[in-house]
Amino acid sequence: MRTLFFALLLLLTACQSPPALAPVPVWQSPEGRGHANLGQIIDLRSGARLTPEQLVAHLAKAPRVLVGEQHDNPDHHALQLWLLRALEARRGQGSLLLEMLANSQQPQVEDVKQQLREGLQIADLPKALEWSNGWPWALYGPIVRHALVQDYPLRAANLDRAEIMTIYRKQSLLRGEASTAAAVQEPLLAQIRESHCDKLPISQLPAMLAVQQQRDRRMAEQLLKAPQPAMLFAGAFHVRRDLGVPLHLSDLGEPDGAQVLILSEVGKPVTAEQADYVWYTAALPPEDHCARFR
Repeated sequence: MRTLFFALLLLLTACQSPPALAPVPVWQSPEGRGHANLGQIIDLRSGARLTPEQLVAHLAKAPRVLVGEQHDNPDHHALQLWLLRALEARRGQGSLLLEMLANSQQPQVEDVKQQLREGLQIADLPKALEWSNGWPWALYGPIVRHALVQDYPLRAANLDRAEIMTIYRKQSLLRGEASTAAAVQEPLLAQIRESHCDKLPISQLPAMLAVQQQRDRRMAEQLLKAPQPAMLFAGAFHVRRDLGVPLHLSDLGEPDGAQVLILSEVGKPVTAEQADYVWYTAALPPEDHCARFR
């Protein structure tokens, strides 16, 4: 009888344990294969190294998860899809938000979701979504296709072109102490200058900063509206705790509850001021984007 009792107890425990996760995707990028940090996941608050299973367990408790990427690294998109599926298996997903979708595309997203729900075939999905060529469909398509057939909503998190042009011309005032501090705006201005190869006229810098920060503010606003648990995929600068969306969440009255994971190529360290977790990936070959301006 005691043997039967313990057998039933073990069976019950097994039934209650979290489902096994799929294997982590193999690296696609060619650089950094021998780097000591490759594949490491670090809890930046404690310094502890985590397994993928432990990372998922931590993130599954958060009402909002912000995942920062390097846009052109295929490993980052493969890990995002893996993480999304892993969290779906651990608890219900409330919503997915993408920087790559602008506000004006939301009706197309809803229409496509409805068609897929009705079993209709869509021959050209990027065209139906009015997907921007600036975001390579080969990298983002698998994530978008997966999200479109799920029960939870797929939400646009970015400004559309008309909104960007209005902000560029008028530089509307950004409200809030955290996001408007000099310690935030000065590094953002430096990043804008660097990303434009120091060729941007100084007179344009305030307008470019306004656009950058209003993008972050829109992502924060959309996160607050989205069903929880919500997940945002965006560029690493957008999700950084010291510069991006978390500051705007604080200015909007929600300073707590968000967890930030940055996917970073080996050799590009991430600090505890910038994120809660970092996952170091293989790297693309270095490219001098400013060489053509010299």
